[in-house]
Amino acid sequence: MKTVPPSLVLVLTFIIMFLTGCGESETAVSPPDNTLLVAAAANLQFAFTEMGRQFEAQTSTAVTFSFSSSGNLATQIENGAPFDLFAAADEEFIERLAAQGLILPNSKRIYAQGRLVLVVNRAAGVTAVTLDDLLAEDIRQIAIANPEHAPYGRAAQQALQNANLWQTLQPKIVYAENVRQALQFVQTGDAQAGLIALSIADVPEVTYTAVPPDTHVPLNQALAIPQNAPHPDDARAFADFVTSADGRAIMEQYEFITINN
Repeated sequence: MKTVPPSLVLVLTFIIMFLTGCGESETAVSPPDNTLLVAAAANLQFAFTEMGRQFEAQTSTAVTFSFSSSGNLATQIENGAPFDLFAAADEEFIERLAAQGLILPNSKRIYAQGRLVLVVNRAAGVTAVTLDDLLAEDIRQIAIANPEHAPYGRAAQQALQNANLWQTLQPKIVYAENVRQALQFVQTGDAQAGLIALSIADVPEVTYTAVPPDTHVPLNQALAIPQNAPHPDDARAFADFVTSADGRAIMEQYEFITINN
């Protein structure tokens, strides 16, 4: 199973930006003028959807999310996408944009640390609680996000490399566009197992086991305000909410390790 080339994703994204309305999606959309547009890593879909509901209730500011891989969202910002805030799954992507002058000074915050888990489809009749278990013959496909632009895919690759399994498991690896799609592959049974974010793993179709955090580089998740943000003041208010006590409670509900700023 192959992923869509990033260049094609970018072209389709900008077509959709002009043709679609607002809402939670995998691609950038064009919301109403008074709506905050937040680009968020795919592993934030559950947590930030709840975050948006509470923020809107408290402030009356509507929020629209574009969920995708951090790398694809960073590329969209590099190409002028009008996001108000970018919440990445790895601070590296914020630093990449900052180096190009595409981030407002002093707007970067590390807001959480993510965790990697091994998931197995409940109906597949297989068992895997350690990375070595992925060698089993009845596990034929292992879903991970594409390491080229998805931090959790890169963490999955690092964990398998540190376990000396990466090369051996190559024939089984199925690359998803982002970590949410990797979970969907396991949910539907297209893959019997996968390595994804803990924050989205609590779904009925899978069981999950934590991957030791010392097997990969820490997943320090950072946010920042793009230089061309249409609503920088509202973006700063949303960033404040994410890092507030209420925001941290939501993040912890979805199994993130929160960071005090």
